[in-house]
Amino acid sequence: MRDYLLTLCVTAAVTYLLTGPVRKFAIATGAMPEIRARDVHREPTPRLGGIAMFFGLCAGLLVADHLQNLSSVFEQSNEPRALLSGAALIWLIGVLDDKFELDALIKLGAQMISAGVMVAQGLTILWLPIPGVGTVALTPWQGTLLTVALVVLTINAVNFVDGLDGLAAGMVCIAAAAFFLYAYRLWYGYTIEAAAPATLFAAILMGMCLGFLPHNMHSARIFMGDSGSMLIGLILAASAISITGQVDPDVLRLFEGSTREATHAALPVFIPLVLPLTIIAIPMADLVLAIVRRTWKGQSPFAADRGHLHHRLLEIGHSHSRAVLIMYFWSALIAFGTLAYSVHSTSMWIVLGVVALSAIGLVLLLLPRFTPRAPRWAQSVVPPRYRRRKPAAVTTESLDDAGPGSVGSAEEEREPVPAGVNGATALGHRSRFTDRSKAGARG
Repeated sequence: MRDYLLTLCVTAAVTYLLTGPVRKFAIATGAMPEIRARDVHREPTPRLGGIAMFFGLCAGLLVADHLQNLSSVFEQSNEPRALLSGAALIWLIGVLDDKFELDALIKLGAQMISAGVMVAQGLTILWLPIPGVGTVALTPWQGTLLTVALVVLTINAVNFVDGLDGLAAGMVCIAAAAFFLYAYRLWYGYTIEAAAPATLFAAILMGMCLGFLPHNMHSARIFMGDSGSMLIGLILAASAISITGQVDPDVLRLFEGSTREATHAALPVFIPLVLPLTIIAIPMADLVLAIVRRTWKGQSPFAADRGHLHHRLLEIGHSHSRAVLIMYFWSALIAFGTLAYSVHSTSMWIVLGVVALSAIGLVLLLLPRFTPRAPRWAQSVVPPRYRRRKPAAVTTESLDDAGPGSVGSAEEEREPVPAGVNGATALGHRSRFTDRSKAGARG
C-alpha cells in the first residue's frame, strides 16, 4: 500500500506543478477558444490541461517501475506499456483538438485506433464470468470488439460530462478511488497477481485528477480539454478491462459447494461486469440521453447543446459549486454502494443505507424548488436568499419620464431568468437565449 500511495503522490505532485506552466503555454499558443452559447464559464479559459496530466501519468509509471513491490507488474505483464501507448496516441489527438478543433469523426477514429493499439499489446478482454453459466472464453475478434466498444463508450461518457469546473476530474477521481479499493482487495485479499496492473492504473488515475483539481475548481484557471478528458476516460476503461478480462474466476474456486454459496463467492468476480458501468453510470446516462435527444430533434449525435445533466441542474436553480457537489454525491453513492455490496452482499444494512442516502440526494436535488421564505419579523436576520422579495414599484412619474414603451421595459426586467452560476444566469451577461433549444442551435 505504501508503494501505491507513493506513486499516487508523485503523480499528483507532477501534475499539480506542471499545470501552471502548461496554462501559460496554452495562453501563449492561443488555445483559448471563444465563449460559445452552450458554455457556462464567462471568460475565455485556456485548455491543454491534459498535457500536465499526461506527464503525471508518465511520472507515475516511471516511479512504479523503480519500486521493489511494483516493478514485478512491468516484468510479468505488458499492460502498463500497452496503456502508455494508447494513452500517448489519444492524448496527442486531444492536444490537436484543443488547438485546432478536429472533426468528431476524426476523434472517434482515433479513439478506436488507441483501443486497437492496447489490444495488440495484450490489454484485452479474454473471458467473461457470467452468472449461471460460468467462465466464457472469448474469441480474439469478440475480445477485440468488446474492448474497443468499452474504451470508446467510457472516453465519450467522460468527455460528455466535462461541462462544469472540476466536474469530470472529480467524478473520475471518485470512480478511480472505488475501483482502487476493489482491485486492491482482489490483489491483496485473494493474492491474485493479475489484479496488480488495474490497481496501479487506478492509483495513478487518482493522482492525475487530484493534482489537476486545485487548478480546475470553480472558478477554473485552466480546463483539461479533450486532451485530458479522453486521456482519463481511456485509463479508467483500461483499469476495468484489465481486471475484468485478465483475472481468471477459477482461481477463486467459485463454483464449489452449493449454488447459494457459489453465487455469493462469485460476487467479487461478477462485480467487474457491473462496477465499471456503475462508476460511469451518470456520465453514461448523460451520453445516452444526449444521443436520444439530438437524434429526436434531427441533429447529429455529436452536435453540442445545453441539455446535459449539469446544465439542467443550473437551470433548476443550483449554483455552479452546488451542482458539481451534487454530481459528486451521486457518483460516490453509486460507485461505493456497489463496492460495499460486493464485500458484504448478505448485509441488509448496506441496501438500507443506499436507499437512505438516495432519499437525501433527491432532497438536495430538488432543494431550489422548495426554498423557504422567512416570516416578515425575521427578514433582517436570515440570509438574503431567504428573504421575501419586494415587487419593484412603477410610479407615474417614472413612466412619464421614460416615455412610451416603458411599461414593456418594466415587464421585461421583471421576467424571470433561468438561474445558474452563483444565482446568476448560466451563461452570464453574454447570454441572449432563454431556453436550451435556442442556445444549442449555435453549438
